[in-house]
Amino acid sequence: MIRHILQLFITGLLLAGCAATQSSGTAGAGDTPLSAQQNRETVTILISIDGFRPDYLNRGITPNLSTLAASGVYADMRSSFPTKTFPNHWTLVTGKRPDNHGIVGNSMEDKARPGERFTMSNKDPFWWNQAEPIWITAEKQGVRSATMFWPGSEVELDGTRPGDWWPFSQALSNDRRINAVVDWMRRPAATRPQLITLYFDTVDTAGHFFGPAPGEKLHAAIGAVDQNIGVLKNQLLELGQPVNFIITSDHGMAETHPDRVIYLDNILPRDQYRLVVDGNYAGIEPLTDDMSAINTAFLKPHENMECWKREDIPARFQYGKNPRVPSILCLPETGWVIYQDKPQWMTGIGGGHGYDHLHPDMIAFFLANGPDIQSNGKIETFDNVDIYSLIAHLVDVKPNASDGDISSFEQALKP
Repeated sequence: MIRHILQLFITGLLLAGCAATQSSGTAGAGDTPLSAQQNRETVTILISIDGFRPDYLNRGITPNLSTLAASGVYADMRSSFPTKTFPNHWTLVTGKRPDNHGIVGNSMEDKARPGERFTMSNKDPFWWNQAEPIWITAEKQGVRSATMFWPGSEVELDGTRPGDWWPFSQALSNDRRINAVVDWMRRPAATRPQLITLYFDTVDTAGHFFGPAPGEKLHAAIGAVDQNIGVLKNQLLELGQPVNFIITSDHGMAETHPDRVIYLDNILPRDQYRLVVDGNYAGIEPLTDDMSAINTAFLKPHENMECWKREDIPARFQYGKNPRVPSILCLPETGWVIYQDKPQWMTGIGGGHGYDHLHPDMIAFFLANGPDIQSNGKIETFDNVDIYSLIAHLVDVKPNASDGDISSFEQALKP
């Protein structure tokens, strides 16, 4: 069954890549066709390629992204800890680290909601309202926004939503996502978004299934998304629509293997604690107020793993002040995983993320290209909290207080 699903998945990627190739090229984003006579305001499109490692750009399979990088700027970007999808996507659009924006994991608990657990399908504002995303700030300041998927973009905060938004569906193909963005750009100026987010999940999915090493199946996913971006770029070019592209990932990807599993049952029987999250790190809560057994079991030295009390998590992670952080955090060596039971799907080499955000395999990707962006090539590595300030600058929105600033982009922005 799993093999059949994977075959369907890869077939879809290959077909998508072929279809995109027929209609995409590598024209520069700043080029303007002779037929384009419309006087349009520049829009900013923030694109996330989930799980895209910086070295994927060097594999000779991304002509569109490589062209944008060569005529703009690109960089390695440090993710925030934990290097998971929801925490880092919320960081990108709030400028705050997970400790400060409240989305401290893909799975988490809050003592204010006993018996409840946040998962990636949760749209309750309670979980999201510790920080305001850029599209809400933009709408409050009269700048129309639209979200073609982004974690948290379906949530109504302070009675406000993006001007346009679609409920997330992994079944919605990348070309349909692009078509929606182009349709928004065909509108009259009064209803045309000035800030758009666009999210691609297929590279991350392929990385989990096949690992980050060069391989036909992963490269099919990378190449297909590159072609999707080429289609978007060229369709907007035909409309005469100037665009500042901000293209990022949320984290990197490390190789995992079924021989590198840490079994929690070898540390403490599972009926003596509550497991909040497992996999690339583990979050553990006590069943009662008595932490003694848990502390004795987990806070001693372990092979291939280190555990801390929430308040003792090393300062370099900038993680542990928020009460939603688990009482005990266990972080394995990069490439190892933590489970009570090894998942059935874990039968060979795969990929994972959630590890130390400073490990090279967890570094994320950044690219910017457009009328307001210099052509300076590779710039210095920076923290992903700075992206928020860049977007606010490009769409002329006064940003809220954040953990980042605009200084990382002095080499990137035109005067």
